Amino acid sequence: MRDLGPATIHTDRLILVPLRPEHAEEMATVLSDPGLHTFTGGAPDTAEALRARYERWAAGSPDPAVTWCNWVIRLRGADRLTGTVQATISADDRGAGAEIAWVVGTPWQRRGIATEAARGLVTWLRQQGVHTVVAHLHPDHAASAAVAAAAGLAPTEEWQDGERRWRLAPGS
Repeated sequence: MRDLGPATIHTDRLILVPLRPEHAEEMATVLSDPGLHTFTGGAPDTAEALRARYERWAAGSPDPAVTWCNWVIRLRGADRLTGTVQATISADDRGAGAEIAWVVGTPWQRRGIATEAARGLVTWLRQQGVHTVVAHLHPDHAASAAVAAAAGLAPTEEWQDGERRWRLAPGS
């Protein structure tokens, strides 16, 4: 599989910018609400902890068959970061498959930012030849289910670690 690497993605209101360690300070504020961890567990990270994580992510996956692509979501009008999207890309039975995820800071929720970012990400992945796109969602997380559906994913009967697998619907 060729290494895709994250590229800048433009949507109507957003710019998905490849994540860098320098984003940690602003992202620590964006992700500071403990409520963001209701369905995923854990607690907000400090800027230092995020910087260390972002440095690991920027270095790339230790598995050469896996590509980590991570972006920060920049809201154009406000010129500020509002969240992240990510894709872990690996080979599957059709070529390349991606597992995606997203998070938007509490102050920017309910504005369609996660939906627009997820749609932009799925479109970009499809343009790169990725055929299979999945996400794993907590069954009680209605907002993430709405984002997944708007991005063209549909729930499956598959489960992993208590989360339902959603898969890009055929023809999406």
